[in-house]
Amino acid sequence: MNDATAPKPNFTNIARHLTEAITSGHFAVGALLPTELELCKHYGTSRHTVRVALAELEQLGLVLRKKNVGTRVLSARPRSSFKPTLGSVDDLVQFGAEHLRQVQRVARVEASAALAMELGCAEGTPWLCVSSLRLVGGADAPPIGWTDVYIDPAYADIAEQMRAEPGTLASALIEERYGRQIAEIHQDIRAFAIDDAGLARALQVTPGTPGLRIVRRYLDDDGALFEATVTVHPADRFAVSMRMRR
Repeated sequence: MNDATAPKPNFTNIARHLTEAITSGHFAVGALLPTELELCKHYGTSRHTVRVALAELEQLGLVLRKKNVGTRVLSARPRSSFKPTLGSVDDLVQFGAEHLRQVQRVARVEASAALAMELGCAEGTPWLCVSSLRLVGGADAPPIGWTDVYIDPAYADIAEQMRAEPGTLASALIEERYGRQIAEIHQDIRAFAIDDAGLARALQVTPGTPGLRIVRRYLDDDGALFEATVTVHPADRFAVSMRMRR
C-alpha cells in the first residue's frame, strides 16, 4: 500500500482499497492484513471506521477476523452475492458505484399510469430510460440485478457518459455536468416474483423466481424529482444491511 495514493478515510473506500489489494495478490491468501492500529495510521482514520471496513471484507468472504490473531485473507475473490451497508445518502451513492453497469438499451418513454405511480411523477411525464445489467464479482458471475434509470430528457447526453463510465452513477454524472445535487432519496423495497420471461432470461433465472424490486427517487434541494431508478434483484443475490445510531 502507498500512503500517497490511499483513499479518503471513508469505510467504503477503505474496504474497496483493501479488496483491490487482496484480489491483485498484494495480500496473498493465508496472509495477515496489517493490524487495526496500523490501518488507522495508514488511512488517517478511527479504529471504528477500520473495523467497519474489515466487516465489509468479512461479509464478502475475503477475510476472517479472530481475536488475538488478526485478520487473515481467506479468498482472493469476493462472493458473487452483494450485501451493501447503507447508513446515509453518501453511502447509498457509494453502494451504487460498486456495481459495474452494462447498458442494454436507451429509449425515450412517457410515464404510463402505473409507472407514474411507481416513480411519483405525473402520468405522461417524458423520461429518458437507460436500462442496464448490474454486475459484481467479475464478468463470469451472473448479474445481480437489472436497473431502469429514468432521467430528465434535458440530460440526454448523460446516456453516452453512462456507457463510457460504467462505474459512475447517473446522478453523479448529472451533478458533475449540470450541478444538480441529490438532497434526498426516497427508497421502496418490495418482494415479488420475476415473471417477465425477458427479464428472467437477462438475469439468468427461471420465470417465477423470487426477487426484490427497489425503487429510488432522487430529489434536489427544491424537492423536485430529477431521476428515478427501478432495480430488480434475484432474491438470492442481494441483501441490504443498515446501521442506525441514535
